[in-house]
Amino acid sequence: MQIEEEIKQPVFRSLHQKAYINLVYTAGWVEQQQSAHFKPFGVSLPQYNILRILRGQYPRPATVSMLIERMLDKTSNASRIVDKLVAKELVSRQQCPKDRRTVDVLITEKGLDLLRQMDELEGGKGTGITNLSDEEALELSRLLDKVRKNS
Repeated sequence: MQIEEEIKQPVFRSLHQKAYINLVYTAGWVEQQQSAHFKPFGVSLPQYNILRILRGQYPRPATVSMLIERMLDKTSNASRIVDKLVAKELVSRQQCPKDRRTVDVLITEKGLDLLRQMDELEGGKGTGITNLSDEEALELSRLLDKVRKNS
């Protein structure tokens, strides 16, 4: 369905306004789709993002500041998310032996198992992104990179 139909706005001031609104609307739509797919696993999008970062680091621990740097959603509270993941026993947290001011975060075996179950959702499966051909996905990524250039 075209953006005009989705938001019931037949006319836009410019093509750039239409593209911007379409981008914002689609980002929210993809996030809702992904959240619905993650719900049965009991994790949110930011929690999943942190688990993926920690799996990439495994077996080395990560610091909270490193997680913040690498998170997709820069507005998320990484410390709070780590607390929730610790409560679910998906990650462990302990004081760094080399620097007492730093906390090491490490994914647990339970966290790794959960990600293995969720691996089929990798790459946005079920969110509509797989409707694109490889060439279209490459072009979309190129265009999105261009949008963020010099910002």
